Amino acid sequence: MPTVFTLRVNGTARSVRVEPATPLLYVLRNDLKLSGAKFGCGQSQCGACSVLIDGMERRSCVYPVGAVGKGTITTIEGLGTPQRPSALQRAFILEQACQCGYCSNGMIMAAQALLARNPKPSESEVKRALEGHLCRCGAHNRIVRAVLRASKGALP
Repeated sequence: MPTVFTLRVNGTARSVRVEPATPLLYVLRNDLKLSGAKFGCGQSQCGACSVLIDGMERRSCVYPVGAVGKGTITTIEGLGTPQRPSALQRAFILEQACQCGYCSNGMIMAAQALLARNPKPSESEVKRALEGHLCRCGAHNRIVRAVLRASKGALP
């Protein structure tokens, strides 16, 4: 039976009427028109759908909206804008860490969660944090450099 949920998304309360088992990804994309989280595999294996819930990375393709509770959801749209990208987004741009861009949003969200809990990660810590994310373009080295650059504040 559909239920009304009030979700805190990117600092704004948003109400939706959906089944509790509906994947959060579908609510974000279809109901709230936030297209940053991508549908990749639908099985929590690629990371394209990653968002933050209370600062923790979650795979929204398998995370039921009913499990969000009073949690705060942050999507890529909540980090910055095209006019004012976040430091991490700027680092991705400067390192040219996006090729096709499909995996980038999920990787940025995973990196954001890492930097929030460990502002100065080592290269191996960055690689571990991103190891569950798939990139067919092979931009992994540039992605790791971007995360390390953001952690060092080496941005114009």
